[in-house]
Amino acid sequence: MHHHKEWISIETLDKIKERRNKKTANNNSRTRTEKVQAQAEYIEANKQAKREDKQKYVEELATTVVKVAREGNVKQPHDTTEKLPGRYNKPEGPVTVKEDTTITEIQEQGNR
Repeated sequence: MHHHKEWISIETLDKIKERRNKKTANNNSRTRTEKVQAQAEYIEANKQAKREDKQKYVEELATTVVKVAREGNVKQPHDTTEKLPGRYNKPEGPVTVKEDTTITEIQEQGNR
């Protein structure tokens, strides 16, 4: 199974698959008229596959951040903004605690 972003819906995955099929049909068309028709179908499929799911996902994250921030929680909004699409996280490294011990597990680093 192919891994995909958590914000992509099943319907969008189907549209992407359909777009991929149209692309191969476009590449396999032999005459100019077939090519023009296949290109028009591909353009339409490409427009439909543009993801509004990502926008919905980001808006949901934003509303949860605002709601949690009003409650006074500071850590969760920060963690949520780290999950935003298009943001690249730093690679995880060991964290040193006050007692000069090093935490290497990611779960423990988040809970410290």
